[in-house]
Amino acid sequence: MTEIVVTLDLEGVMDKAGLMDRCARTLALPDWFGRNWDALVDSLSDHTLWPEGAVERGLLVVVRDWRPYATARPDEWRIAEEVFAEAVERTPSLTVSLALGGTS
Repeated sequence: MTEIVVTLDLEGVMDKAGLMDRCARTLALPDWFGRNWDALVDSLSDHTLWPEGAVERGLLVVVRDWRPYATARPDEWRIAEEVFAEAVERTPSLTVSLALGGTS
């Protein structure tokens, strides 16, 4: 079986608030999502928040167009990468991949 793929498009995101809003919208996180780093790790690791079928098949989150944010806010982006890595470490059926290609 193939993983469920969710594309987290960060086009136009230039700060933590924008990242949290985009994650909340793209990943369909609940209204009570705290929009902070700890809440993002917890949400990414929480199978009950995953799309249908992802628990059985695995979840691949492809992050695209992330470089402008990483360049504008390198310290924040380093934390975001650590958050993604921690979520993956906690949850073996989760993969987060940073897309290096263009925005087509």
